[in-house]
Amino acid sequence: MRNRADDAAARGLGQFGTAARGLGRFGAVARHVFMDLSPLRRSADFRAFIGGQLVSTLGNQLTAVAVPYQVYRLTHSSLYVGLVSLTQLFPLVGASLVGGSLVDAVDRRRLLLVTQLLMATCSAGLAVNADLSSALWPLFVCPALTAGLGGVDSAARNAMVPGMVGLRDVPAANAMFQALFQLGAVAGPAAAGLLLAGAGIRVVYWVDVASFAASLLAVFFISPQPPGGAARRPGLRSIAEGFRFVRGHQAVQGAYLIDLNAMVFGLPRALFPALAATVFGGGASTVGLLYAAPGAGALLGAVTTGWVGRIRRQGLAVIAAVIVWGLAITGFGLVKWLPAALALLAVAGWADVISAVFRNTIIQLSVPDALRGRLMGVQMAVVAGGPRLGDLEAGAAATAFGDTVAVVSGGLACVAGAVVLARLLPGFRRQRIRYEVPSGPIDGTANGPANVPGTRPAPDSRGLPLADASFCGGLLACARRPGRTRWKKSASRKGGRRFPAPFLP
Repeated sequence: MRNRADDAAARGLGQFGTAARGLGRFGAVARHVFMDLSPLRRSADFRAFIGGQLVSTLGNQLTAVAVPYQVYRLTHSSLYVGLVSLTQLFPLVGASLVGGSLVDAVDRRRLLLVTQLLMATCSAGLAVNADLSSALWPLFVCPALTAGLGGVDSAARNAMVPGMVGLRDVPAANAMFQALFQLGAVAGPAAAGLLLAGAGIRVVYWVDVASFAASLLAVFFISPQPPGGAARRPGLRSIAEGFRFVRGHQAVQGAYLIDLNAMVFGLPRALFPALAATVFGGGASTVGLLYAAPGAGALLGAVTTGWVGRIRRQGLAVIAAVIVWGLAITGFGLVKWLPAALALLAVAGWADVISAVFRNTIIQLSVPDALRGRLMGVQMAVVAGGPRLGDLEAGAAATAFGDTVAVVSGGLACVAGAVVLARLLPGFRRQRIRYEVPSGPIDGTANGPANVPGTRPAPDSRGLPLADASFCGGLLACARRPGRTRWKKSASRKGGRRFPAPFLP
């Protein structure tokens, strides 16, 4: 009897151990696949930062739907709706370039507080206009001002990320921002539709004002974020200095140019209404599905980015992602079955978000902190201008050769452009990210990129220059086994000072 009981207990323990091992393997796979949330655990600043950004993104999406809706109700003209979008482009591009130099000259946290307050004022102006007279001109002026301020705001936010999370967690942080943006792009318009139908336009604008208030509160609790190095006076000379840096670094050039290549040639969103009617035989619902499919794929891609932090050849990863994007768009142009077309657009969206994560990481880690604001400003100008140029290219090609030819040729041109850029920019193709793993909590101090030519490496989380720590092989940055520390005299010091020598695994 006792032996049977022992055998049953052993079998039970064996089954428990098998289940535990299965759960352990599932957890390991999940960590390699799903989004890495470690930056949220490590940095209180980043938690406040991402929380405020989530609320603000949802509010921005509400207004992005309400403005064209109100313009069309007032004018019954799609031309006016298009003009409202066009008037936002030039302030966004110009303010991104000028604001980038401002980001590198002042405390970035204070700059965020100012831009968020001014953007909230613009949304309040739209709300008051909707309450009182519903004039047309505020619907041109306020969104244009908000777009310009948003360019400065985005440049400051992107420049702050490496300092808040540490270099090692930058890819994971960028993946979280992409997931947040895609979530806002899906949930925001849906919420805007419900609010417009049930509560009215002015309520949508006031909700956006409230979202800015929440974002302001979150930024207030972030520690100061001074620019790295000696602050330069903002202006044309500062902007020119940023462009000189771009000219001398192929990795950064490639990150900008390959995005322009993908957006100009491989973004056929302007043709979605025509394709829905002529190719897929649908109406408004089909158009909505075509616009939603890339966003759905991008959201899926963003939440399954647990693997991005282990990629070192990030330039090569961007090239591969853009080629996948181009091939998916080419396939989309060839198929006539709607479910297959939606699946290919989702694949394109997945590739786009992977490319965006790596491109932002390349720019953030390849640039000295003293220049990071200006380079992120250029990135914002590229992101804002590329899709508009893509709409123009797609429309012109469709007018000349037809919708299907425009989509297929654009996808193939995107693939060819990626291959050409990989050939012409070997520094981008061979680019490899090197960073140290931060130890302990991140306190919000700026960590600049390692091995940037012409700059002294920024300190890591222990106050040591990153390059010095790796060069010394751990003499100063101690890696020790528990319970055992071996000491030896430093060869670089006289007087017998001793430093812990590391045990390599």
